[in-house]
Amino acid sequence: MNDQTLEEKFSLRLTPMNIIVVGGSSALLLIILTLYLIAFTPIREYIPGYADVNMRRNLIKMTLKTDSLMQKLDADEKYLSNLLDVLNGKSDTTLPSKKSGSQQLYDSIQHLNKSAADSQLRWQIENQEQFTLVNRGDKAFSSGIGSYSFFTPLKGNVTSKFSTAQKHFGIDIVSSANEGIKSALDGTVVIANFTSETGYVIGVQHGNNLFTFYKHNSALLKSVGDYVKAGEVIAIIGNSGEFSSGPHLHFELWYNGTPVNPLDYINF
Repeated sequence: MNDQTLEEKFSLRLTPMNIIVVGGSSALLLIILTLYLIAFTPIREYIPGYADVNMRRNLIKMTLKTDSLMQKLDADEKYLSNLLDVLNGKSDTTLPSKKSGSQQLYDSIQHLNKSAADSQLRWQIENQEQFTLVNRGDKAFSSGIGSYSFFTPLKGNVTSKFSTAQKHFGIDIVSSANEGIKSALDGTVVIANFTSETGYVIGVQHGNNLFTFYKHNSALLKSVGDYVKAGEVIAIIGNSGEFSSGPHLHFELWYNGTPVNPLDYINF
């Protein structure tokens, strides 16, 4: 009530029902707030009977690890005990296999018979020769250059093919800038220098009189005498040399001192 004008500003009638509704709502809200604090905040750690979630998780992990270690320790003790018996001359003692339980389960699996569809699929896969680099049925072929599985030196577009008539003893591959040039086979670097015509060149001597040549590089990453593995980066694609008309790799493959077409043996 306003003291000056005696005007009523606010009034509240207290009845038993109002008291019950206000008190019950307040109590319910307090209970919900308390449960929320206990369930979703770290405060629950201070309440007796509640533990840290991470602690419970770590205890479970430690229990599982302890159980595994006990099994492993028991198996090792049995193995060492039998080993000592064998060393002491007890011929009736045999060493048990140290296979784990999960591995022993596989030994009991019965042999499964192949279905007709499975056999047909196996036959189709085994007889596919589209992507086979080695013709295993031809002894003459498998004993020469065809027995090698070459690593692709550079993935790209072949712009100039092999031609002995034009004295172009290799192929030209165009690819992205700063691409790495990889060795086609394991071998030793025997050439690594710069010429005015072909720019930075590197040559790798492989086994069975195989030789690969990489020209027009922008940089050489290997030196003469270095041993390289198949697929190892030996140079960076470039545009060096007077005979180069753009960033590309001129790749040559030589066998017994004769140039051969790389496209016959390598998929670019």
